[in-house]
Amino acid sequence: MATKNESETQIEIDSNVLIARSLKAAGVEYMFGVVGIPVTSLANRAVQVGIRFIAFHNEQSAGYAASAYGYLSGKPGILLTVSGPGCVHGLAGLSNAAINTWPMVMISGSCDQNDFGKGDFQELDQIQAVKPFVKFSVKVKDISEIPKSIFDVVHHAVEGRAGGCYFDVPSDVLHQTISESVADKLLEEGGKFKNGVIESGGFEEIEKAVDLLKHAERPLIVFGKGAAFGRAENELKSLIEKTGIPFLPTPMGKGLLPDTHELGATAARSLAIGKCDVALVVGARLNWLLHFGESPKWSKDVKFILVDISKEEIELRKPYLGLVGDAKLVLNNLNKVIKDDPFCLGRSHPWVEAISKKAKENVSKMEVQLAKDVVPFNFFTPMRIIRDAILAQGSPAPILVSEGANTMDVGRAVLVQTEPRTRLDAGTWGTMGVGLGYCIAAAVASPDRLVVAVEGDSGFGFSAMEVETLVRYKLAVVVIVFNNGGVYGGDRRNPEEITGPHKDDPAPTSFVPGAAYHTVMEAFGGKGYLVGTPEELKSALDESFTARKPAVINVTIDPYAGAESGRMQHKN
Repeated sequence: MATKNESETQIEIDSNVLIARSLKAAGVEYMFGVVGIPVTSLANRAVQVGIRFIAFHNEQSAGYAASAYGYLSGKPGILLTVSGPGCVHGLAGLSNAAINTWPMVMISGSCDQNDFGKGDFQELDQIQAVKPFVKFSVKVKDISEIPKSIFDVVHHAVEGRAGGCYFDVPSDVLHQTISESVADKLLEEGGKFKNGVIESGGFEEIEKAVDLLKHAERPLIVFGKGAAFGRAENELKSLIEKTGIPFLPTPMGKGLLPDTHELGATAARSLAIGKCDVALVVGARLNWLLHFGESPKWSKDVKFILVDISKEEIELRKPYLGLVGDAKLVLNNLNKVIKDDPFCLGRSHPWVEAISKKAKENVSKMEVQLAKDVVPFNFFTPMRIIRDAILAQGSPAPILVSEGANTMDVGRAVLVQTEPRTRLDAGTWGTMGVGLGYCIAAAVASPDRLVVAVEGDSGFGFSAMEVETLVRYKLAVVVIVFNNGGVYGGDRRNPEEITGPHKDDPAPTSFVPGAAYHTVMEAFGGKGYLVGTPEELKSALDESFTARKPAVINVTIDPYAGAESGRMQHKN
């Protein structure tokens, strides 16, 4: 009996299928993006192989979602964009991942290779465009290069200090085909990479660090979102409770140990950083958030022990002692050495007492302010009500997303984190507009948790259309908008500033007074609330938290309650 030639019966697949299979083989479970020419088929093929695709309205928000997903999951967040302007819009998320050192991969279609330089549709040298924001980038020129290149970008995104990577696929390559058997072989070969060795600090340096902490008069442990990303909360808890050393988290480090912990120094921040003589800094950079580790905020004589996975970061900061390595492993080694020669400051230690006393004083002052029911709302009254509602949810604690000027600053002081990786905010780059993207990423990465966004009306405006995305995917997200009529609170100009031919225009800081943000959510079938009193806010929070369905709570704030906010100021 005659048989067909093997080559005639061989099944062919195109690049869209091969990319999808490569991503799945590399462990990718979710993609975020905006579809269109030439990547719509790629999104569909990804869904077919079992990757959940979350479709956004804007690549900027999708990119923020991908970056935050990388932080929350520890796996690279994948962003899919079209060519040219889609890639440019995606740079917002890619740059956010780069600055925050979160793993992310942006995949963009690009114009036909043969037409580059002729003014092709959405033509752009995308490799050059992404260059400032990536650890690694690759442009595939043939279908055969796809599997290895996909494995490379995914691997580079998480290797060492995490960050953004970029994969460029021209439209002509997307249309190329290859046989199933060759594709399988390429997938097998492409996955044969070795994980890098994770360092944990040299033994001598570990012993020296322990000795410094042991003999310090006023030691302090500072930790940031790098320690959170490294899942180092148990090791941190062990170190702090064994040694009795006070600790200070950066904003997104909050929750690695509960904010309510007796050794927490957040409410005594100025005293803690101003007087400590040895500071162990874990997974946090000595950048603007920590006043660059310089006087006058810090003592000029403070000795920094800097734990960072990046040798280059340690060389840049020039600490007294640098421990290169993964936060979890370094802390584990510190705990092992301390176990052999234990020490503990104790509650009666002068330094611990001083921190505790100052923290209690500042918390008491804050609570006096928070206890008042001020109507029209200032920032403190609704923030207290929101804090209590979130805490009442218990465990698993909701993930809090916070952005805005006064809203984020006040929220950082009032809202309480009790569990790791439950706070997402503007981050190292102070990025506004991250809110809805972060909410979607959090809901996808942690489906067992309620997600609560507390946003200024300006921050909400960057990505408000994505409330439709919340409804479409039925995500358990409640967005609370502090509506004070503008950036910092509407028109703040002095009369002498209101001059010139356009003096009758609205102030650059002002929005439409009384904007009905809650009706935007209602337009798509979600639940909207307009509140202006404590009772109304409590009722809206109770109903929306119980329902765990997409909602926007529009909180009317006194337009004169806030103040202009630049760098995150810490006054205590």
